[in-house]
Amino acid sequence: MDLSFFKKAPLFVCAMPFLLSAQYTDVINSNRPGRAVSAYAVGKNVVQAEMGLVYEQQDNATLGTDSNILGTDVSLRYGLLFESLEINWEGSFISQDLTFVSTGASEKRTDFSRNRLGLKFLVFDPFKNPENNKPNLYSWRANNVFQWKNLIPAVSVYGGATFTLGDNPFYPGDPNISYRGAIATQSRLSPRFVLISNFAYDRIGTDFPELSYAVSITHAFRDPKWSVFIENQGIKSDRYKDILLRTGVAYLINENFQADIHMGSGFQNSPSRLFAVLGFSYRLDFHKDTLKPIDEQKSGQNGKIRKKDVKKNRKKKNKKRKDKLDF
Repeated sequence: MDLSFFKKAPLFVCAMPFLLSAQYTDVINSNRPGRAVSAYAVGKNVVQAEMGLVYEQQDNATLGTDSNILGTDVSLRYGLLFESLEINWEGSFISQDLTFVSTGASEKRTDFSRNRLGLKFLVFDPFKNPENNKPNLYSWRANNVFQWKNLIPAVSVYGGATFTLGDNPFYPGDPNISYRGAIATQSRLSPRFVLISNFAYDRIGTDFPELSYAVSITHAFRDPKWSVFIENQGIKSDRYKDILLRTGVAYLINENFQADIHMGSGFQNSPSRLFAVLGFSYRLDFHKDTLKPIDEQKSGQNGKIRKKDVKKNRKKKNKKRKDKLDF
């Protein structure tokens, strides 16, 4: 999950002016744990890797099979060109040991269960305008309780492609390339609570297109290095449908390194699913702030300095310099 806004919850008010000016934060912004992704990008010139080691027990009452799955979830993210744009690759490579209960025969399936590349772009950010999001300097309570305006989410759109290369046993008959579109929203309900929701349409152009959603709530503890989350995900297609529930914790080791663990299960019996994931996120931070000259800033962006006041002061200084040179 995107923990950057509340991992430093006690310092949120102090950090507000900085957070409003850009998506980049001085603390890692990870989509882990879980599958719901934040509306925000990692920040321009930030390279980030997010990885999880997966163990899953999966039994299918309809097919009469039991299986154990070992795998790796990987996400590589890069802040491209400007703050609101991110390119990311997401992959899940699994090995499934499958046993047919009636005969005792076994089979091993190994391939990508998820392999996609896409772009995410932030189209709306409620924190972008500092005038509308100033903290209340006279009331701690006003800054820390729920307000209706907190429900207004940041919104991003995603477009990309899903790749099914070779003879993939998990997606037989699918073309090598299909398409994916998604919307991600994120609301800061309070300094300690963040709500994220995703809606996606995947494998467009195949015989088995897939609709899915994910809703996640994350809460930071008094020690802001620790956070807990709960997530609900729904998947629907002619090939597979289920409702999944996940919960887990994340720990911020340092500003560039986060560790996490979570577990979850499904509600169907074809197949039934029970899984646990141990993960981490690490970033290489090459971000540099772009400073704007004062006369290019919006009125009120830097105190109450106005453009015309700056221009007047510059003219006065230039005139004084000229007078000195003439003298």
